[in-house]
Amino acid sequence: MAVIQWFPGHMSKARRQVQENLKYVDFVIELADARLPMSSRNPMLSQIIGDKPRLVVLNKADLADNLAVKKWLEYFERQGFAALAINSKEEYTAKRLTVAAKKLMAERLARDTARGIQHSSLRTMIVGIPNAGKSTLMNRLAGKKIAVTGNRPGVTKGQQWIRTNPDLELLDTPGILWPKFEDTQVGLKLALTGAIKDDLLPMDEVTIFGLGYFMENYPTAVTTRYRLTENDFELEIPDLIMTLTARFGFREDYDRFYTMFVKDVRDGKLGSFCLDKVNDDADN
Repeated sequence: MAVIQWFPGHMSKARRQVQENLKYVDFVIELADARLPMSSRNPMLSQIIGDKPRLVVLNKADLADNLAVKKWLEYFERQGFAALAINSKEEYTAKRLTVAAKKLMAERLARDTARGIQHSSLRTMIVGIPNAGKSTLMNRLAGKKIAVTGNRPGVTKGQQWIRTNPDLELLDTPGILWPKFEDTQVGLKLALTGAIKDDLLPMDEVTIFGLGYFMENYPTAVTTRYRLTENDFELEIPDLIMTLTARFGFREDYDRFYTMFVKDVRDGKLGSFCLDKVNDDADN
């Protein structure tokens, strides 16, 4: 698969806005997808935010493999990052995030208090790739609908300050993708979960990757969903796709199976999962 290049103009502008507004925030919330805790992190982010304190937040934890998420939280903590797994749709998310922010900034707040500096609230910036759930999180933190939400990448295009409670104030930014994906596996993972537009990668490649991954790592889920037999597990993935396409009555319309499989993954019909493994990615 060729190197994917996708850096729309509003994303280039967003990167500049993040850099320009760093001086106005106390710390940065790096929002990633708990289903791909490493692949959904922008590798340019450390360069962009520098030494600014960072809270890594793994969103959509309700859709992710709990055991894998736990391992990733431990990994980030070993790397020196404060980390938190959330479901932005849950009511107590705002409280959990505020508590984590205060803990992250505790030493600085103590120093400032000793110097006679009082903070009315902590100011932060939410940064992440498209479709990581920033708008949903902002709406939850504000307790009302103040941000446009959607299940497609690139919905948020502007910036706005939002006071969520007396302790926390947010600056939203559009999702920022990196200029190109040189790692084909990362591109496939992002495509499978909907972080990049569906027309950037052929759905057959995305399905071959995804079905193969689930067959290896979540065999019970695919067996139940697609009525797999022992013989099915002996087939190469392209041959299995042909078999399942016929089994579901799609004749030779393989696109219908591709669409169904990808939608099943995104809708959680194959259960909770994680596409990144700590052993595979921890040293990358």
